[in-house]
Amino acid sequence: MAERNRLSLEQRLLVLLGTRNYQPLTKSELAKKLGVPIQERQKFRKLLGALELAGKITRIRKDRYVLPKEADLVVGTLQVNPQGFGYVLNESNDGRGDVYVSEENMGTAMHRDRVVARIMRDEPPRRARFRSSREGRIIRVLERANQTIVGTLQHSKKFYYVVPDDPSLVHDIYVAVRSDMEPRAPVVNDKVVVRLEPWEHRHVNPEGEIIEILGRAGQPGVDILSIIRKYDLSTEFPDSVLEEANRVPLDISKRELASREDLRAMPVFTIDPEDARDFDDAIHVVENKDGYTVGIHIADVSHYVKSGSDLDREARRRGNSVYLPDRVLPMLPERLSNGVCSLRPDEDHLTKSVIVTFDRNGRIKGRRFAATVIRSAARLTYPQALDILNRKPGDVVEKEIHQAWRLASILRKRRFNQGALDLDMPDVRVRVDSDGRAIGLVRDENDISHQLIEEFMLLANELVAKATREQSIPSVYRVHEKPDPARLQEFREEILSYGIQVGDLSHRLEVKRFLQRLSGRPEEVPLKIGLLRSLQKAVYRPEAIGHYGLAKSDYTHFTSPIRRYADLIVHRVFMRLLPQQNGKLPRSIDLESICEHISLTERTAADAEREAVRLKKMEYFLGMVNKPQRFEGTVIEVRNYGLLVELKEALTAGLIHVSSLDRDFFVFDPVRRRVVGRRTKQTFGVGDRLIVRVTGVDVFKKQIDLGFVAKA
Repeated sequence: MAERNRLSLEQRLLVLLGTRNYQPLTKSELAKKLGVPIQERQKFRKLLGALELAGKITRIRKDRYVLPKEADLVVGTLQVNPQGFGYVLNESNDGRGDVYVSEENMGTAMHRDRVVARIMRDEPPRRARFRSSREGRIIRVLERANQTIVGTLQHSKKFYYVVPDDPSLVHDIYVAVRSDMEPRAPVVNDKVVVRLEPWEHRHVNPEGEIIEILGRAGQPGVDILSIIRKYDLSTEFPDSVLEEANRVPLDISKRELASREDLRAMPVFTIDPEDARDFDDAIHVVENKDGYTVGIHIADVSHYVKSGSDLDREARRRGNSVYLPDRVLPMLPERLSNGVCSLRPDEDHLTKSVIVTFDRNGRIKGRRFAATVIRSAARLTYPQALDILNRKPGDVVEKEIHQAWRLASILRKRRFNQGALDLDMPDVRVRVDSDGRAIGLVRDENDISHQLIEEFMLLANELVAKATREQSIPSVYRVHEKPDPARLQEFREEILSYGIQVGDLSHRLEVKRFLQRLSGRPEEVPLKIGLLRSLQKAVYRPEAIGHYGLAKSDYTHFTSPIRRYADLIVHRVFMRLLPQQNGKLPRSIDLESICEHISLTERTAADAEREAVRLKKMEYFLGMVNKPQRFEGTVIEVRNYGLLVELKEALTAGLIHVSSLDRDFFVFDPVRRRVVGRRTKQTFGVGDRLIVRVTGVDVFKKQIDLGFVAKA
């Protein structure tokens, strides 16, 4: 009853603030206007605070409340460019797009803070027009993103200060250095963690307190440790969690085996990266005269991690595993993630299975769900699977892999014909030595061995989501909302600047056509990244509202419960899909808050992983400075000051400064997107393939300087 009253009051408040003749009122005036009893005023004030924090309402002068749009205000996350300016990423899908903010209009807001910005003018500076149609000024910080900051300690004549590792944090942090700090006093060039103090005045630098010394800058392992601290990631499990994990039996009881469908005789196999240690999905494919039967088997983590246990609470807090170049920060202790739950070959393991029958044309004839036990016959890496697919099959498993790809290729073709977007891109892993130093780069293509597994995992996720929705079972869904048309229009202008013709991107078919035109072009990777940034982020929700990128109305995450808490929840729900079972979530569980939490931990992990890879790439190329090694690259952009070149094997861009092209004086031709030598008439333009060498690396700015060697 109280919940209905609160929602009713919230709705009445929003209606009042949205009326045509509304005059901004204070909280007391609003309470009187809405007839809130005296004894309910404190709850009403809390409601106002919650709505303001959520960005649904905002305060203006004299603490009067309005709807942000009605007062020309925008609520969103501030994204700061290292050059000092930034953008407020509009949270609401109101078609108004993002807002450009100059350095002088940023106030005390910092990178990733949630802020309120007031629109100043409808025309931002020319350089910002691809990202924004308006310019604004930040008037309030709603939430600080950075309670602590990681950086390097430096010293001027009078002050100690910390230079943040993140170049988007453009202000140095003033600190005091005490000689009595334990275990030692920090010294210049130490990597440190600083706790920020309240920052209220733009014209003085922010201040903070050093709370941890991570080690000397450049010391092995300190760089990744800095990222771990920056994103507040956990490196150790509490003792109670490890003790609980150690009590998990390694053997499967006869009673448990008897209660499950026994698939140990099926030719099950796994395909994973070469360095994988946790195997949470396996498949088998059997071809018969009518078509195919496919079993998709997922490690039954929920059998071992019970709801409400210490293991469960810690897994929920972490939300997911984090994969860094030199280590993995798992969601579950190693005894489970790499042992009991991991579908290692020639061992019995408990699984939850989706078993699907297909006709010869790849159409689904039937599906069922089961609690099973399997015994993997083979653990294959992606390169091994690719090798098998590129030759005639030999043994039973190899024949099965060929059968699996025949079916997967049909499913893949049909998926794209039904509207799915091809947003796949190659990936680059960094190889590190025993000290954690970068020693090589490995490019992973999304080849048919990856696509084989991907199609069956997508299928299982979709079928489980559809079943839970149709049976109205509370669950967690993976959703991807339709994009904001304003952001797509801004991205379209950027595409046109590359000389690529494109129509209205608010139509899915036009997005598909654009991606097809983009395939194989030198700008493919940067423009695909640009498209991804223009789309909404996929998140977790308790409602199945569809997945735009995959063009699916039902989708969830079911196939990776070792490394994602969302999948663990879905596995508990999965039991209700089985005959004579009653698996369900505890009544007290708040799916809404869990979905918000695991969406946040996922974004945090992705940011940390990307930053760690970028940092290690920079470390690798720093070792290549002035070395004889040469790299092949493609010019992806031409600017008046140089050529932006994407290095083929690294998927990393470097800059050839026009001043380094010393054989001639080169003039910028913006129309044809090239530079032309005045004397030699030699040209460099988008799409040119070059041989380059590394001449310099700025690790802080994440910038690689290249020298031209020859045209490829």
